[in-house]
Amino acid sequence: MVTSPAARRRWWSPADAFTLARVPLAVLFVLVDDVVWRTTTLAVAAASDFADGVVARRWGGSRLGAFLDPVADKLFMAGAFGVVLVNQALTPLEVLGVLARDIVAAIAFLATVLLKRPAAIPARLGGKAVTVAQLLTLLAFCVGSSYLRPMAWATAAVALYAIWDYSRAASRESRALGE
Repeated sequence: MVTSPAARRRWWSPADAFTLARVPLAVLFVLVDDVVWRTTTLAVAAASDFADGVVARRWGGSRLGAFLDPVADKLFMAGAFGVVLVNQALTPLEVLGVLARDIVAAIAFLATVLLKRPAAIPARLGGKAVTVAQLLTLLAFCVGSSYLRPMAWATAAVALYAIWDYSRAASRESRALGE
């Protein structure tokens, strides 16, 4: 019997440790109220996001990682932008715009689960650009930059592009979860 590479994929890989690190980092970002600690937490979270991708490409990913990585990313961003919202640094509409790609992705994933056809779309450049813009927006918040609001609007614009791009790609590039 011949098995596909997806069927042989492990349930756990070293990359998953970097991914899992973002969950307590999300909690830490919410709990600390010091600019140095928040900025450091943001930097470590960004580094863990980069590292999990590098490690997964180098030594292989896992079925758990295919699910866990986007969940950890969305948890961190939701917690971090919740802090931005509570601090009234951005309006609810601006935070909604910054998180638009993540919200649409979560809804789309839930729809595939409810339809009993869980699927994932490979990462695309627009999605990566949104993540970088979100991190820069959070950095602007952490350091109290006057660029926070313009960064939020730019991030929202990139998020709208990413949503459009992912929706175009969904029909031809989606794959079963864990492949």
